[in-house]
Amino acid sequence: MARSNERRRVAERLHSAAIHVLRYARQADRQSAMGPAQLSALSVLVFGGPCNLRELADAEQVAPPTMTRIVAALRRDGYVRLTPSPDDARSSIVEATAKGTAALEKARAARLDLIDGLLSRNDRADIALLGKALAAIFPQAR
Repeated sequence: MARSNERRRVAERLHSAAIHVLRYARQADRQSAMGPAQLSALSVLVFGGPCNLRELADAEQVAPPTMTRIVAALRRDGYVRLTPSPDDARSSIVEATAKGTAALEKARAARLDLIDGLLSRNDRADIALLGKALAAIFPQAR
């Protein structure tokens, strides 16, 4: 039982830390021409590859009409393109453009710079420990 309670406390601290880090890093998003929902959807496309609107809405946990509006704004600004689905004539495939990929990489770099600044307050041993802990918890993360 003690292990379970300790694990729960660590889970609570990890949850809280994750929220704080994401909120802190989102400060960098203010420099982007896109809003958080657009950046998030674009991230799915850049890192996950092209997909249809339904898949993108599911990945972002939003309703399809909401994703339609997000994609329309991204398309208007040249960050994504739509092509007809080879499997369903009523559906489109959404794909990040080179401009969209570059914009996402710029926004991601700005977030990483802020997080790097947070980490710079710690010594090498703490950074190494955090790296090992992250690798143990999220071995699939790159």
